[in-house]
Amino acid sequence: MTADILQVRRDGDFSYPIIFRKDFSDLSAQLKRLEFSGRKFCIVTDSTVAPLYLNTVKKELERCACFVTSHVLPAGEENKTLEQVQGIYQHLIEMHFDRKDFLVALGGGVVGDMTGFAAATYLRGIDFIQVPTTLLAQVDSSVGGKVGVDLGFGKNLVGAFHQPKAVIIDPQFLDTLEDHYLTDGMGEVIKYGCISSAKLFVRLMGFEYQEDLLEDMEEIIAKCVQIKRNVVESDEKEKGLRRVLNFGHTIGHVIESYFEFKEYSHGEAVAIGMYQITKMSVREGITTPETLGNLQLILETYGLPYEMPEMDMNRVKEILYSDKKFENDVLNMCIITKIGKAEIVKIHKDQAIQLFQ
Repeated sequence: MTADILQVRRDGDFSYPIIFRKDFSDLSAQLKRLEFSGRKFCIVTDSTVAPLYLNTVKKELERCACFVTSHVLPAGEENKTLEQVQGIYQHLIEMHFDRKDFLVALGGGVVGDMTGFAAATYLRGIDFIQVPTTLLAQVDSSVGGKVGVDLGFGKNLVGAFHQPKAVIIDPQFLDTLEDHYLTDGMGEVIKYGCISSAKLFVRLMGFEYQEDLLEDMEEIIAKCVQIKRNVVESDEKEKGLRRVLNFGHTIGHVIESYFEFKEYSHGEAVAIGMYQITKMSVREGITTPETLGNLQLILETYGLPYEMPEMDMNRVKEILYSDKKFENDVLNMCIITKIGKAEIVKIHKDQAIQLFQ
């Protein structure tokens, strides 16, 4: 593995470790080292992860906590709602959690986002730890402090910036990951190659078999996390550089919302978004056709879609125009000029809707 610990640090604002571990045998020791022991912990997980890992993590936390409880959410993006977060609040109140206590997000991106949002808002803010169990969460959503929930109008329209106190990544979680979740996560992994590392992109192109990819997955995760760490340290609240992490996401979020999070996973929708925005930048003469061809090839290699599905444009407009990234009817959108090189362009909403036609 590239590193056991990566530190995320923004002077005067936050500092926390990203800890890479192959099991949880020293989880309590790590938390003691970080001076997190002696507190109450509430593990928030979902109905998919709970049968696999909840008891193991709970037993380890009990070695350093004064009290451990858990709250299990129904799995799926369609359950990423204020109603479900209210259930977390209710449990914390019943268990008498105060501002010194911790939440632990044990799950994928949905669990991490909801747990982080609950932590950001319960008693005006308590601490939380990310323990991501999916590839997508390990390489992307667990790092950086973006937390929130969906509304009927679109994704993540209610949220906050609330940094975790630690991120604990165990690549062995991926051993029990179903293939479609691995494919989902590869959408975000490919994004990092596109926006920041041509070397990573080429490396991903070189894997002939899934087994070879999985053998190198620890280093791939570490590389993606390093890229994310560097961006977040520079721009925590998405005022500039952090916008590059949204490559493919504006289109992707519309597709996810349009199909009510049932037809396309996040990584699949982002893959379509990356391809479609790159098609536009090729037409504008910003990006070479070769770049688009390489992007299409790698998406095909990993079984990710790239063609725009048929959608009703009136409904698309409703979803798109509620996007939080709009400023005075203008979107700041990430494009790639070549593999490994990204920049931000401004697109008026009338031009943005053309991306879906």
